[in-house]
Amino acid sequence: MNNRPKEVLIVFCRYPEPGKAKTRLIPALGAQGAADYHRLLTELTVDKVRDLCSKRSGRTIEVHYTGGNIELMKDWLGQDLVYIEQPLGDLGQRMLFAFEHAFEKGARRVVIIGVDVPAISVHLLEEALFKLGRHDLVLGPCEDGGYYLIGLNRPFAGLFKGISWGTDTVAQDTLTLAQRNSLSYKLIKTLKDVDRPSDLIVHKGRSLTSASFSETIATGFSSKSITVIIPTLNEESNLAETLTTVTGFDNVEIIVVDGGSSDKTVDIAREHDATVLSGPTGRSAQINLGALFANGEIIVFLHADTRLPVGWINNVHCELEKNGVVGGAFKLGIDGDSLGLHLIETMANFRSRWLGMPYGDQAIFVKTEVFRSLGGFLNLPIMEDFEFVKRLRKKGNINIVPNSVLTSARRWEKRGIWVTTAINQVIIIGYLLGISPKLLARLYGR
Repeated sequence: MNNRPKEVLIVFCRYPEPGKAKTRLIPALGAQGAADYHRLLTELTVDKVRDLCSKRSGRTIEVHYTGGNIELMKDWLGQDLVYIEQPLGDLGQRMLFAFEHAFEKGARRVVIIGVDVPAISVHLLEEALFKLGRHDLVLGPCEDGGYYLIGLNRPFAGLFKGISWGTDTVAQDTLTLAQRNSLSYKLIKTLKDVDRPSDLIVHKGRSLTSASFSETIATGFSSKSITVIIPTLNEESNLAETLTTVTGFDNVEIIVVDGGSSDKTVDIAREHDATVLSGPTGRSAQINLGALFANGEIIVFLHADTRLPVGWINNVHCELEKNGVVGGAFKLGIDGDSLGLHLIETMANFRSRWLGMPYGDQAIFVKTEVFRSLGGFLNLPIMEDFEFVKRLRKKGNINIVPNSVLTSARRWEKRGIWVTTAINQVIIIGYLLGISPKLLARLYGR
């Protein structure tokens, strides 16, 4: 039997050691934050490559790394991958080694993928492999003139010689070399990579300032800044109302992390003077990115279709001032008048109060230092709030504010109240039984 891989997908990355990973982001995020962002991007990329390889046999994943060691890499990304330390030399020499190593093992198509592009998708990876069946070279250009993906169907050392790596002509110079050597090539979608703070920040909102003396007296608490993080994807119909409930406070920072909206979501966020970050698609990844930029001592995670109640700042401070309390959430209110929706509210509030298990649509809040000590949200396509609250409970108490948020009824209206409720319960039970979150996410429709 021939066990040689037909297709090899190689992820180029660095072990996320503070001070050595994503160094150009350190001025904005600090050494630890920059390393955490590199960790996030790498995990997202590896997850998409795993998805691709699960669709067809004959595909192998290799992680070519610098920094750390093989045991650290296995502990980080898992035992199921092939790990190879990158040799000394410039980027071209290291990529050439990776291609030659894979082709020597019998691969027919080899793709190297960088981890600096949040928008890379399984579809693009599939497209690159497909085009390698008809062309010698496939390139995924970056907006800055480099490339995030390169694929070959045979080794060719000439593509990596004489290139000025790190310049804005890398992709074009590579294509020029391909033309000179009669290599056929195809391009896939041009994407934006993240190297500098400006690559992430779409709009820089109002800087945090100290709360006014009158506000401090009114609330009865010393000024503790709050960062509200709102993940979005095509939320133009809801976002303005949500932002209205959190804007206008001197000690509140608003960060909207957009996953690639094609509507007016980003424009609305700008109009409300929120800081807007361009992030990956996926609520957990978007929240984690926003938390890296958070300046507040407290973080509130707010869904784009959920409005906070009057007095919410006082509510958050009041609960977190209590001994042993590390986080909390609000009672659930649903924007609808039907008896069925009121019954769902009652059940959800009973669960969250007596079991200490609020869900994301209740505007979970937490001390920033506690959130970071937990490593943020796990990279899950669904149940990310459930899993986070489970881990948060081990740190201390989670209190429920007696005031209610008001969340949109759109999820229940789309499929019907009882069908949606049944699906929600099936997903919870399935998750507890160990069913794949990706399968559950498809059932949920996320």
